[in-house]
Amino acid sequence: MGRVRIIISEQTKKDMARQRIDFTKIKTVPLNVRKCKVSIKDFAKLTQKGSSFRSFYEALPNILVGQNFKYVVDAVVDAYKKKKMVVFMMGAHVIKCGLSPLVIDLMKKGIVKTVALNGAGIIHDTEIAMIGRTSEDVGEGILDGSFGMAKETAAFINEAINSGFRKGLGIGEALGGEIRRKKLPHSALSILAAGYELKIPVTVHVAIGTDIIHQHPSANGEAIGEGSLLDFRNFIYSVSKLEGGVAINFGSAVVLPEVFLKAVTVARNLGFRLDKFTSANFDMISQYRPYQNVLSRPTSSGGKGYNIIGHHEIMIPLFYRAIIEHI
Repeated sequence: MGRVRIIISEQTKKDMARQRIDFTKIKTVPLNVRKCKVSIKDFAKLTQKGSSFRSFYEALPNILVGQNFKYVVDAVVDAYKKKKMVVFMMGAHVIKCGLSPLVIDLMKKGIVKTVALNGAGIIHDTEIAMIGRTSEDVGEGILDGSFGMAKETAAFINEAINSGFRKGLGIGEALGGEIRRKKLPHSALSILAAGYELKIPVTVHVAIGTDIIHQHPSANGEAIGEGSLLDFRNFIYSVSKLEGGVAINFGSAVVLPEVFLKAVTVARNLGFRLDKFTSANFDMISQYRPYQNVLSRPTSSGGKGYNIIGHHEIMIPLFYRAIIEHI
């Protein structure tokens, strides 16, 4: 077949040209007056082999999360110097990653003034205190029904909760006190015990059925519920003092962000001023509830929230050392 020749008239070409954007009429601006979000003054800097941590820290780029990380460090240091509240909310993974010594040291130095744990956190904290080891193989244990069936773990924790219930104590205080009284071999590595000894609130927020201790006959729903409710009230008291302070969530995807949101609303309902404080979320991935309930909604009246993504076992030691370096 022969080619088909299409003839476009001159008038049609002119009509088509009129329908195109004419770039010759675009208005430009000088590059040196245009606003830029990145400057070489914010670039990473070289450091020498064997140089100090402070040199390394100051060499980090002041861009995106590098800048936000420094903002959170500065907020904690500022809160410490001004004797403001600093709250750590932590999922159990923080303890499983071996980071308890850093948290305890920040408590001892008077930097962290309240710690909130979920139900799994107290299990790992207690097992570390008891035998110096924790975190079983769930995939293996679930096959034969042995997952979560460690006798001593459930007996110790549930007994402490039940005893605390009879005394009108929250779970954190009851369990921390019991770890101290029983002089468990590794109690120096227990956040619960440190809180009890230092008189720093370590509150525990439980969802029934989520933790292995609930599947044992020693579990008392009334004691668990009342102990967790008392800790919720204790936690609200700490949150009510957050003006000018810092609240940080480490790795809790659901429970603690939800608890924090309710604590903020109760504190405001009771007339406490919570307009300007800093919040942060440290986690391996960005998730809905921490972003909304820790970073966005509570700080919408004038505070700031920062999302720091990275593995706990790397980010928290960096965070700890940066704080220590600046106080």
